[in-house]
Amino acid sequence: MKITRIRYYRDPNSRPIFNQSSNVVTVETDAGITGIGEGGTKDTIEQCAAMLIGEDPWRIDRLWQLMYRGFFYPAGREKLHALGALDMALWDIKGKALNAPVYELLGGLARDYVECYSTSFPRKGSAAETARACIEAGFRAYRISVLDSGRQGFDSRQIVRRTAETCRAIRDAIGKDGDWCIDYHTRLDLSDAVRLSSLIEDLEPFFCEDLVRSENPGVYRTLRPMVKVPIAVGEQFGDRWDINELVEQHLIDYSRVTIPNCGGITEFMKIAAICETHYVGLVPHFTGPIATAALVHACSVFSGPVAMEMVGAGPAETPHLPQCLDFRHGKLWPNRRPGLGVVFDPSRLQMIAEITEHAAPIPMLWRPDGSLTNW
Repeated sequence: MKITRIRYYRDPNSRPIFNQSSNVVTVETDAGITGIGEGGTKDTIEQCAAMLIGEDPWRIDRLWQLMYRGFFYPAGREKLHALGALDMALWDIKGKALNAPVYELLGGLARDYVECYSTSFPRKGSAAETARACIEAGFRAYRISVLDSGRQGFDSRQIVRRTAETCRAIRDAIGKDGDWCIDYHTRLDLSDAVRLSSLIEDLEPFFCEDLVRSENPGVYRTLRPMVKVPIAVGEQFGDRWDINELVEQHLIDYSRVTIPNCGGITEFMKIAAICETHYVGLVPHFTGPIATAALVHACSVFSGPVAMEMVGAGPAETPHLPQCLDFRHGKLWPNRRPGLGVVFDPSRLQMIAEITEHAAPIPMLWRPDGSLTNW
């Protein structure tokens, strides 16, 4: 097979944060098989896609390296999002060509379903009543955030105290066997993050997310000995080099890295292998519906702890995806459909880019065995 054309479609409901784009990409081949992916922006997709025209879609890791290193400078997180969209589509092609779901190509199922926890579960009264309804709906855990001060000034000491009170009410509502988690949203300074962690430690949170700002991952060398709550970090990260030291030095308990942000399924599985080696679980950040379908495949073959973030009570209806996710009772279920198991109706979206010509920005160098090195 050869890649002949790549098209890019605008999803009008895509989030305005382009690192959370749910725009759709299709990768077409001369064998009549089309792969579907999701993510990126028009300019980053066009840059990466032009390197794929005429290439063999079977050689996914080779193409990942080509897109990642083809402009010499290491890919930033915005470009990784586009790379991840195209990588998803390549795995979809391979699965369809072999008439197998992607999880079979990754080693086969290690779990029957992927547990989910809910962010912004529909309100049922108080936070405590909402948490109870969330658990009763089948979700693994109910997630809250450090409280927002609204239009008032953010008085962190007051906010920490009020947040801890809410957490205690939630624990009382869901009982000792229910799970809950909390996102600090990088809102707190170090001392307040330590204080809140101490106040809620006895409430046994499933995990505490993004305790402090993410620009300097090394801060967790200081923070980790100061708190005992399980730590989850990574939703603002990209590839394995953003998170490997946090995992390898046992500074976190869960990786929040997601698809397509990390560069797709190819890179996610490498991060998962690092996590498994160091006993770190996977709790990927929520993402678009096609990328969520990709995460079901990637997480289903991981042997360690997994929980997927779901916004609300379940996936929203998506007209351009008549078949996508299998969600029931607060869980995402693998299916036997080939590839990613997603059906895309392009007539529902506006095409905003079409790439048919190969373009390589700089000459690449190849070792004698055919593997790529830098220019």
